[in-house]
Amino acid sequence: MDIRRITSLDAVLAAGHLFDDAPLEDATRAFLADDRHHLLIAYVDDEPAGFVSGVETIHPDKGVEMFLYELGVDDAHQRRGIATALIGRLIELARARGCTGVWTGTEKDNTAALATYRRAAAELDFDTVAVSWGF
Repeated sequence: MDIRRITSLDAVLAAGHLFDDAPLEDATRAFLADDRHHLLIAYVDDEPAGFVSGVETIHPDKGVEMFLYELGVDDAHQRRGIATALIGRLIELARARGCTGVWTGTEKDNTAALATYRRAAAELDFDTVAVSWGF
């Protein structure tokens, strides 16, 4: 497995099957153009097998934190440690960039995600509630 930090539109489009929906070219260009946005793709035999995206957030009293925005592994490559390796690499990147920590959210019944985060040594907080506004 080879994990690469992605900086080109072509690489994202070639890994489009890993995302929930097909990558939007304008959104992808904007994401890649921002130095605080990170996309790592894991390749197996030079084929995209999984990805993790991270976004640096900053706040006056917290400094810079890395938000693990999304994690996905192709069905054919699941249960091989790819997700855990991607999280580990994002954590390394966050440390190297001076972040104070990494955080994310998931559904409390998403057993696969929770197991992955536990393997990556995450602290789980089941008292947190996600709040969203859809447009």
